[in-house]
Amino acid sequence: MRPTRINMPQRPARERARDFIEVNLGYSSRQAQEEAQRCLQCKTRPCVAGCPVGISIPDFIKAIAENRMPDAVKILKDKNSLPAVCGRVCPQEDQCEKKCVLLKSGHPVAIGHLERYAADWEKENDVSRQACAAFDVTEPRVAIVGSGPAGLTCAGELVKFGFDVTIFESLHDTGGVLRYGIPEFRLPKKILDYELNCLKKRGVKIFTNTLIGRTKSIDDLFSEGFEAIFLGVGAGLPKFMRVPGENLNNIFSANEFLSRVNLMNAYMFPEYDTPVPEGKRVAVIGGGNTAMDSARTALRLGASEVTLIYRRSKQEMPARVEEVHHAEEEGIKFAFLTDPLGYKGDERGFVKEVECLEMELGEPDESGRRKPRPVKGSNFVMPIDMAVVAIGLSPNPLLPRLTKGLETTDWGELKIDNDFMTTKKGVFAGGDIVGGETVIQAMGMGKDAAQSIKQYMFQKRMEC
Repeated sequence: MRPTRINMPQRPARERARDFIEVNLGYSSRQAQEEAQRCLQCKTRPCVAGCPVGISIPDFIKAIAENRMPDAVKILKDKNSLPAVCGRVCPQEDQCEKKCVLLKSGHPVAIGHLERYAADWEKENDVSRQACAAFDVTEPRVAIVGSGPAGLTCAGELVKFGFDVTIFESLHDTGGVLRYGIPEFRLPKKILDYELNCLKKRGVKIFTNTLIGRTKSIDDLFSEGFEAIFLGVGAGLPKFMRVPGENLNNIFSANEFLSRVNLMNAYMFPEYDTPVPEGKRVAVIGGGNTAMDSARTALRLGASEVTLIYRRSKQEMPARVEEVHHAEEEGIKFAFLTDPLGYKGDERGFVKEVECLEMELGEPDESGRRKPRPVKGSNFVMPIDMAVVAIGLSPNPLLPRLTKGLETTDWGELKIDNDFMTTKKGVFAGGDIVGGETVIQAMGMGKDAAQSIKQYMFQKRMEC
């Protein structure tokens, strides 16, 4: 057995830093089989416990090792409706791969890379087939509000049970954060579209340009015959630092910046001449995956210098190790232990510099990370002509405000019980709107909520 994992081939940094073509190239069949053969097929299966959607990881890996690709795809899709997405954007190093016993003596099995390989094999060979169960009475109708990872997963599970499922999406295209938040070079739109088409083939209906709460209310959906509703509307309210000068021109939230690029096809320039400012000296504030995506996107749009400002050290960054590594290779600069104090603008109201303060790490806070504290008298100024603030999002407040009976926490998240039901009967929720942090966590919530909806329907019919 190889002691080290097989790294996935990737495009040269200098080449990829100026376009939006996917960075990672994927495994060859030989590489995939070699990597799959590293799996010890543990009886205790700790990797499965680390997967939020419960994929039978050793089984699909064994199928790859034995070149039984249709079986590998079937095993994956039995638990995961979006394997090509997860294989590209999920933080396996903090979940399934973190539980791999090989980590104790070297490198864990590259579970995420193998998941991507199997999903891409399905797409290339056009073998997507998945039977849906037949429900024993009539087809219960369920409405899914939002087509992000939580909503899509919930829909995929419900059609397996034989439910009549309809997704309502407020934007003109489906995918939620998978489409508007993740750059093309990490998750190509054609990959997402393929996964969505698989769901449509299995019977999921999708209506776009429908803002539930405005176009229709939750009560309207019940009146139209939907017996249960799942809310997966995400977290669409950007957070800002509330520092002086934050309202100057060319200061964006990461949400707006990435949405403009993804939804208005700026990544296809010059075919689409999208009105997105192309800063030459760009500062990105934050240390997560969204900050990394924003910095690497700004570079690809033509910036000559992109600096990511983060108030802690590299070790505390929540971004995926792979994404940080790719950003470093591409030339992104990092200003660690640095905190923005405010912005100054020119006579036309456009940002021209950000004032910063050096930080040092103190004792750990409630998250377990060492808390940053300012270094007195260490102020300095960084010249910039554009800034992107990527310090997180709050739950989308629109639907709770417009729906009587939906209660929220002090943080704006929907209140749910252990079965994912909200304070409004028959309405369930999952994903960022209830506190999910990653794509795979949102998918796990959508999957669990589908089971609860199934049980709710069964009890409802028993009562009738």
